Amino acid sequence: MSSQLVFAPLGGIGEIGMNLSIYGLGDERRRNWLIVDVGVSFAAEEHLPGVDLVLPDIRYLVEERRNIAGIVLTHAHEDHFGALIDLWPQIKAPVYATPFTAALLEAKRASEPGASEIPVKVVELGSRFHIGAFDVELVSVAHSIPESNALIIRTHAGNVLHTGDWKIDPTPILGPPTDEKKLRALGEEGCLALIGDSTNAVREGRSPSEAEVAKTIAQLIKSAPRRVAVTTFASNVARLRAVADAAKAAGREVVVVGRAMERITQVARETGYFDGVQDFRSQEAYGYLPPEKVVALCTGSQGEPRAALARIAEDQHPEVTLSRGDRVIFSARTIPGNEKAVGRVLNGLIEQGIEVITDRTHLVHVSGHPRRAELEDMIGWVKPKILIPAHGEALHLSEHASLARKLGVPTVMTCRNGDLVELAPTPGVIDEVPAGRLYKDGVILVDAQARTVADRKRLGFAGAISVALALTEKGELAADPEIDLIGIPERDRKGELIADAAYDAVIETFESLPRARRRDPDSVAEAVRRGVRGVVAERWGKKPMCHVHVLAV
Repeated sequence: MSSQLVFAPLGGIGEIGMNLSIYGLGDERRRNWLIVDVGVSFAAEEHLPGVDLVLPDIRYLVEERRNIAGIVLTHAHEDHFGALIDLWPQIKAPVYATPFTAALLEAKRASEPGASEIPVKVVELGSRFHIGAFDVELVSVAHSIPESNALIIRTHAGNVLHTGDWKIDPTPILGPPTDEKKLRALGEEGCLALIGDSTNAVREGRSPSEAEVAKTIAQLIKSAPRRVAVTTFASNVARLRAVADAAKAAGREVVVVGRAMERITQVARETGYFDGVQDFRSQEAYGYLPPEKVVALCTGSQGEPRAALARIAEDQHPEVTLSRGDRVIFSARTIPGNEKAVGRVLNGLIEQGIEVITDRTHLVHVSGHPRRAELEDMIGWVKPKILIPAHGEALHLSEHASLARKLGVPTVMTCRNGDLVELAPTPGVIDEVPAGRLYKDGVILVDAQARTVADRKRLGFAGAISVALALTEKGELAADPEIDLIGIPERDRKGELIADAAYDAVIETFESLPRARRRDPDSVAEAVRRGVRGVVAERWGKKPMCHVHVLAV
């Protein structure tokens, strides 16, 4: 077999989210592929109206599906495994995951009607196994969800460390700390390339420990005079356990509010991560508990409008209410792009007289990603010959690359989604593979280049006009035109009805056409469309979409 080893990101480079990496072994005519993670990004409503999720375009993998040995999931965050249910039916490769990730994937699949069965090969933490031509070993790393793993990918062309998401936390609440011993052993064995998390490469020092957050949360819950609500990422099981332990110490019941939180807590119990934790109460019990005896665990830390906390902030939740003197703890960072949505929730709570605590004033959240001192440790432990920054925007990748050069890594490469990078025998970008984005719109996957979302953005900006005409065989109007204005102001600056101006434009345009063209529905439709758009643009200053339907009678 050829000793060529290649790497290509199809998502997760130049962005935070939508992680999908592929490793190939062999020459271009016969290459064996290993897929690492199949993640999503979350769509910003103002930029992608109606789109729920952004997924990587996998057309290249569909073409290569016969050569795909398998898919390994590093952990169960949505940006690493959230696209698998939608995309797996196109490639149907074996999936490898640890018990918690496998259980959460199955719970997620069961909640989506019509989702395909995905056979998962459950592998134990720290285990080593073969996937096609690849020898894969799991390395336990600390992160903000149980069972996060770096991957040592061994091949006859060299060893690669794919870090996934990680940090160094000597006192994690759940699970083992980052396995320094195994990483140092890799450094002694020889590490050809490190493909590494860059999320916090701009931040000096080290990320604080989960144990420190747990202490702060315990103090805040103990000192609260009335109800307490805590919102965090539902997947942060260690944080949920810290809240549960703090509630128990303060003599309070935990009420779970929100479907995502219910799903995670159930899986955490099934997989043993909540052993010894008291049973939680359903949201229906909330109203029966005294204010000083309850802690509500709520979804909605990112301001999601349909999540529990947003509905509570608007006093629209059917079961859970907060009032003056209650305390809400935001135990999460705001993901860039969500600031406005989170701000609306914060303001809604504060206007109700509720005390809001965030990480601006208290240590109620820590990142699950490494800062610069931790990146230095990792590079020192594994001594890579090549380093490729991943999982980050351009600034994060650049800072990670600069740090690696400063530390003397022989070859530091930055790349973009779709770049095919040769790791061995000669490092460098050698080609491109198709890469792009898909939008999940309802239950349908839409190509990002399709007109669907672009048209929707135009509709959101300038509305639409619908015109219906009935023509006789002689090219005469069989009835008055019907016009419908959608999302367009009723009157112009002079106070005149825009609908009347549009109607007049239809009549004038039609009558200005030569009689022969009046008998051609396509000619009539195009002329009327142009005429109506021009008149409305003159009165309003915007050009709406205009659809003209001509019916021959």
